Amino acid sequence: MFNDLDRAIDAHRETMFAFLEDLVRAPSTVGSEQAAMQIFARQAEALGLDVRRLPFPNAKVTDARAGITPPVGLLTPDRYQVLATTPGEGDLTLLLNGHMDVVPADSPELWTTPPFEPSRRDGRLYGRGAVDMKSGFAVGMLALRALRDVVPNLFAEKRLGFVAVVEEECTGNGTLLSISEHGVTADEVVLLEPTDLGLLLGGVGILWIDIKIVTEAGHAYSAAAVNAIELGMRLVTGLRCWADELHRSDPEPNIGSNERAYNINLGKVVAGDWTSSAPAAASLSVRIGFPRGWTPDEAEARIRTVIADTVEADPDFSIKPVVTLSGFRAKGHFIERDAALVRDLTQAHAEAHGAPPPAFMLGSTSDARVYLEDYGIPAVCYGARGANLHGVDEYVELSSIVDAARTLARFLLIRFGRKGER
Repeated sequence: MFNDLDRAIDAHRETMFAFLEDLVRAPSTVGSEQAAMQIFARQAEALGLDVRRLPFPNAKVTDARAGITPPVGLLTPDRYQVLATTPGEGDLTLLLNGHMDVVPADSPELWTTPPFEPSRRDGRLYGRGAVDMKSGFAVGMLALRALRDVVPNLFAEKRLGFVAVVEEECTGNGTLLSISEHGVTADEVVLLEPTDLGLLLGGVGILWIDIKIVTEAGHAYSAAAVNAIELGMRLVTGLRCWADELHRSDPEPNIGSNERAYNINLGKVVAGDWTSSAPAAASLSVRIGFPRGWTPDEAEARIRTVIADTVEADPDFSIKPVVTLSGFRAKGHFIERDAALVRDLTQAHAEAHGAPPPAFMLGSTSDARVYLEDYGIPAVCYGARGANLHGVDEYVELSSIVDAARTLARFLLIRFGRKGER
């Protein structure tokens, strides 16, 4: 049966590559995901899946577990997420999850080809979201198409779902509300994130903060002029020193010693209006990693203390900075290596590729945390290979979509196959 399955995957690969190109061609930064959602819904319907649109609010999410709604300039009205399921009644046995939102394509002039015009070169598909993570939708649909051809009654007794969510890149509220508002759960979840064909078992806690620094403006020639940008950078330096100490005092045992778990990233700076004036105000947006053992509230309190101590020790701060939350308030998460979900995905990968996949944790986060930490549902990430996630010339290796689909199809046979179908 596996040979038949692999032949079916090969037969549909070009169709799924074209589907992925259509997804990349639909810009789906936060607030503008609906065109891409429609493409996914049409593909799911063509496969014979039942499609349900799940309304998603543009207003602030009041669930205490939610992230802070991000400040974006444009929000498409009547936003929705999409749930596709195999026909039938009853609870879902397994849920596939993918996020349709992508990060902005900063500095498009630096790209070899325009970021939202998919381009194939050297076995790769380039474009914003090509790997992170629209590749996952191609992996999932490719596996399902092949299974429909080879085992058409596979889902006759137990049901499968495939949910496309929003705001994974900034809050996680899409997956959260799909559960809390719409009841989209299953016994287990596979998130088709790009993992280089490995099993991503967990991530650290993540917090986004905005820091507003205000001081007196002045002419650049004046030695007394205090520059708000420079003051902001002193705060970032203080946070980085704190993170360095955190690596030593509270290391993450599931991340290699050569990798940093608790990165401080200065993602945005808004300041200044004249080259020869010292800016009176600066706004900094910072992403901060913290240990799995902390709650977001604990992390926030510690971060505020670091900032307050830095300000107290620096006489140039005549006005205290204002610290507000924006976006992620993400708990750390981890699924144990002996969980049945990890074990069986490992088996499926080994059957497809001749050796078990690597299993690892990163100093980042994914929506797996919502299932694991908020609802106690086993969840793991597995998907394609690519590079330049969030960067210039993002790409996915097209062959890895096929490779990941081979693993996923075998895993679905383990979960749904009856005697003679495995």
